[in-house]
Amino acid sequence: MPNLKIQGRTRAQESSSAIERMYITMRHLFNRGFYKPMGVSGETLREALLILRPEIYGSVADDKAELSGLLYVIDRLPKGIEECRFINLTSDEGYGNSHFKPIIPPKRRRNCYRIDEEQMNIEITRGRSEIYDILTHLTFLFIESHKIMRRVVIDEEGNVTRDWQKLEKAVLQKEELTQAEREVALTHTANILGRTFNEVTGIYPKFTIPENQERFLSLIYWLGKLAISEIVENNKRIITFSQVLRERLGQHIHGEIWADKIKQYLLSENLTHRPIHIISANMHSVMNTLYTPVALKAEMKKKSALGIYEDLSDSGNGALRTKVAKVALSKGMKFIEDESGTNIDVQVFDTAKIENGYKIEGFAEKPEDEKPVILVMDYAFGEQAYETMDELLKPYNFEENEIQMNVKSISIMGKAGILEGAKGDIMIPTAHLFEGTADNYPFKNELSKEDLEGNGISVVDGSMITVLGTSLQNKDILRFFHDSTWNVSGLEMEGAHYQKAIQAAAKLRGNIDEDVKVRYAYYASDNPLETGSTLASGGLGTTGVKPTYLITEKILEQIFNS
Repeated sequence: MPNLKIQGRTRAQESSSAIERMYITMRHLFNRGFYKPMGVSGETLREALLILRPEIYGSVADDKAELSGLLYVIDRLPKGIEECRFINLTSDEGYGNSHFKPIIPPKRRRNCYRIDEEQMNIEITRGRSEIYDILTHLTFLFIESHKIMRRVVIDEEGNVTRDWQKLEKAVLQKEELTQAEREVALTHTANILGRTFNEVTGIYPKFTIPENQERFLSLIYWLGKLAISEIVENNKRIITFSQVLRERLGQHIHGEIWADKIKQYLLSENLTHRPIHIISANMHSVMNTLYTPVALKAEMKKKSALGIYEDLSDSGNGALRTKVAKVALSKGMKFIEDESGTNIDVQVFDTAKIENGYKIEGFAEKPEDEKPVILVMDYAFGEQAYETMDELLKPYNFEENEIQMNVKSISIMGKAGILEGAKGDIMIPTAHLFEGTADNYPFKNELSKEDLEGNGISVVDGSMITVLGTSLQNKDILRFFHDSTWNVSGLEMEGAHYQKAIQAAAKLRGNIDEDVKVRYAYYASDNPLETGSTLASGGLGTTGVKPTYLITEKILEQIFNS
């Protein structure tokens, strides 16, 4: 037993050290301005990732290809990146005003531009966490590409196997593949990847996009082709960071523009003196909770509130969604679309314009100046949470006057990985720890475990670890955090950054009330300690609807009763 404990601790220490090395290396490469991911300069990143072996990247350290991890990564990178030798990370440098058409990855809102056959530009407007995210995914992608290369190149001259020749013929064929031709190509691809025909045919349709049914075959071909070119012709892939990006990062340029637009609206509507409650959440649950009883009276007679919320979460129910949004916009909601590059939209709710408030008796008789203003901001990404919250809580300078917002509470709700439970369970944090550092942020959470229990959903409390990236976690390091005296119940990417900004504004800078109320609650998107329950295993479906609305209702109850 002691040996097992030592082995577990050693593996956790190795993993922690690997994450720290990746963090330091990525910052160094950024300051340097460029590097070759599969060259000497990228070696530390590759080695650290292979030591770490994150759950989300599955069998990255094995000879066989990792298919679920590949799907997860490719959904977060721009279409066509596998064909590009040159990947350039830029700031917002005006490409949106050019003939280049933005490419937006389906699972990450960021603008990317295909400059030519060889170059992809990726616009970074959400801070360092976005860079870590991209570099980690690219490192995984290029490691996988070299696995393909090693399985198909048979000599130093660059001769390739018959399997590769057949795959190349299928990918470059101009006519659409027949079912028989597709299955032949998938057979050869299975040999190249070291996977079974069943595994390959099972994953193939998940890569399909409307404009390219054969995207899976094309992806494998181009990954292998560029890796072969690197080894045989020494044409290394290169990642560069633009000079403007390197100068701007950390200056809060996008966050300041974003926050000023919100404050300008609040000032124009004479709302800055009213009790303001900030919620970091999605763009639907607060709106739906406040306005569904008014907008969908007939539907609510036939179905439970949860049933209605599940219907509203289905993108196929556009008419129902539009109905709620129209009522919201006519009765106190203002939608502020982001134009700053933060990719964070905002809703402002003037509750004085909501009929009967929110399930609160006597709300209508309350003086208007005492009725809350609710500001809902969409999810930030990693370190961007500090930038946006820090800027939002600063006083607004208007005509040489410094105007402070009357912020009464800040609530953070969202998805997180859980370490003891299952998808859809709820976590109530008591502190945030920042991974890779000794930084810790204990706080008084206005939401308690008892507030959310008794609703058919498991609720856990304890510390939450704010990670550098969800894609960098493995079971060993997470078990250490869970089993040790740190008592960690889950992991997410923004909590410590939000709390750092809130504490600075309240306790040090005096930008908001020192006794501002803080609420944090998360629902589980995955359990990275369970095989088959990681983020790569797919989304929540309707599992997330009940915890999302339960947390939303509890936050609103506390706001309206304050």
